[in-house]
Amino acid sequence: MTDILQAKINEYQAWRTSLTKTISAYRDWLAGSNHSDAVQELRLYDVLELLKRDQIVIAFLAELSRGKTETINALFFSDFNQRLLPSEPGLSSMCTSEIFWDAREEPSIKLLPIDTRLRDDSLTYLKTTPNVWKKFKLNIYSPDEMKETLRKLIEQKEVTRAEAEELGLFDHHDPDMVHELQTLGLLKIPAWRHAIINYPHPLLKSGLVIIDIPRLSTLDTEPELALNIIPNAHAVLFLTAIDTGITQADMQIWNDFIKGRARYKLAILNKIDLLWDDLKPSQYVANEIEKQVNIAAHQLGIAPESVFAISAHKALVAKIRKNTALLQQSGIIELETTLGNQIIQAKHEILGRSVASECSEMIKSSRKLVQQRLSNLRQQVVELRELRGLKADASKQALAKVVADRKRYEASIPTFNLANDKIMQLGKKLLRHLSLEYLDSSLAESRQAMGDSLTTVGLNKGMRNLMKQANELAGYITKESKDIKTLAENIYEVFQSKHGFDLFDPPELNMSNFLNNMKALEKITDDFCADPINVLTEKHFLIRKFFLGLGTQAKKIFEYGERDCERWLQDVLSELKSQMTEHKSSLDERANNLMEARASAEALDAQLIIVEHEYALIAKESQSLDSMLLLLLNAAKPAVKAKVEAQNDVDLTKTLMLPEMPFLNTVSPVAQ
Repeated sequence: MTDILQAKINEYQAWRTSLTKTISAYRDWLAGSNHSDAVQELRLYDVLELLKRDQIVIAFLAELSRGKTETINALFFSDFNQRLLPSEPGLSSMCTSEIFWDAREEPSIKLLPIDTRLRDDSLTYLKTTPNVWKKFKLNIYSPDEMKETLRKLIEQKEVTRAEAEELGLFDHHDPDMVHELQTLGLLKIPAWRHAIINYPHPLLKSGLVIIDIPRLSTLDTEPELALNIIPNAHAVLFLTAIDTGITQADMQIWNDFIKGRARYKLAILNKIDLLWDDLKPSQYVANEIEKQVNIAAHQLGIAPESVFAISAHKALVAKIRKNTALLQQSGIIELETTLGNQIIQAKHEILGRSVASECSEMIKSSRKLVQQRLSNLRQQVVELRELRGLKADASKQALAKVVADRKRYEASIPTFNLANDKIMQLGKKLLRHLSLEYLDSSLAESRQAMGDSLTTVGLNKGMRNLMKQANELAGYITKESKDIKTLAENIYEVFQSKHGFDLFDPPELNMSNFLNNMKALEKITDDFCADPINVLTEKHFLIRKFFLGLGTQAKKIFEYGERDCERWLQDVLSELKSQMTEHKSSLDERANNLMEARASAEALDAQLIIVEHEYALIAKESQSLDSMLLLLLNAAKPAVKAKVEAQNDVDLTKTLMLPEMPFLNTVSPVAQ
């Protein structure tokens, strides 16, 4: 285990723990206050569950023989004192692996048979279907047994050309595949399509998830990896090697799947030990490595500082043998430091944007209500103090004024109810257009636009038809939301003019995430359809899989869009509802105070003490909320910085901006 990465992850965990404590304190405050709101409490519960299940996802991409698996072993599993994952010449893992720890399960490896490619089900769906996986226990107390069990990752099976074509795994442009078929009459293909490894390693227990994607052909044949896993990884590591240089396949992985899609990425030039030579001056070797780094950076179109020259093999040996000098020479320490920094940056951005910022707004709203409560209590104190020494008539007049205020307030309630009902009606109509029923209908139209030929031309046509409908939908929803906002503004103005409420500008519904995500799908589709290999060969199997993957992602986008609209509908009048509740409570309390005060001077003094005491308590609550708000605003600061830095290097039209989606959510049912 690397101390550097562990230290960085510990640093992040401390930040997350502080965030969790602050949000928990706010939830507890809300539950004990008079401002408790079921919708807010449910959202806070979801946020705390998100933090509890929070994960750090790192994806590794490389062609075969680049030392990717050895790099994973060196970075994360050196304390195993041998190779945890199989990494031998000619015997690399052939299926994508997800490695993490879920305490609800026993240590195990679950393998998805390659034959499941014949089904139209997505990987996400198959993870919820336990009976299609093969499960093997991992004996963590026997390294040799565990190592042998994990060798299942490299298992292959022989199939005919027809079987390979049916599975979508035969490429007649691949000379090695054609030669193998001509020589043996059969083709060797991976026995497994996907692997899930549950292993109780300290880093994995800290929430780390490692995604090992074996080669370009896997990315080509599993569109879901490119559509979902890579864009949502918190860091993507791309490996090339000194002995191969950057090949055409390497460039295709970089350009098609990483460069414009991954928000945080590092390039690794592996196997620098091939340049080590005891007969040459160390500076000569260093200059040669620097030269190779500059060449790789130029080819990839990135700064040399973003390319890390390492020897994964020597790093693993150095860690196992506790050889500090060899570890330093391997170059992995600098990689670990930068990787740790990128992880922290990515997580700060995501949680700062999705958690700290949202909860800050909730606390601001509560703080505003507390300030209103303080203002009302202050008015009650002044009112009661002025009654001291006055005759009963004065008390009677004050009570009559409160009664008149309450009647005027109650007369406004029908106006509010009418506006609220109208907003709810429009809201239901708005939400229907983001329902999965509507999307299924749109997908069916897109599938019809593609026709039965399943060509890239048809796919592009179908996607453009879906985008056209999404744009029209977003335009309609935006127009409807403006009508709702206008209604809300009018009712806010009514209560401000008649009852002195704070004038609040209801938020606008922002559909940019929905549209940006749909545009990202369109861009990915354009790239897929523009690929000469896909255009020339018209891989019907792959095109069908790609379209199904698009449908899965579109459903997620619609679900998140519907959720955002629901929250907006809840928020548009929430400020007014809170002010109305506090105003009515204040009127009732003032009337009660005055009635008590009319009884005797002693009763007036007793009531004044009660109100002054409550004022002091609420003032302390206000200070407590101020402290919570300050902590959350500070927690959100790294997110703002990270977001700006990330946008300078990422084409957002290629990057799905979906919320955090912990892998445990999708894989836990497999354990049943």
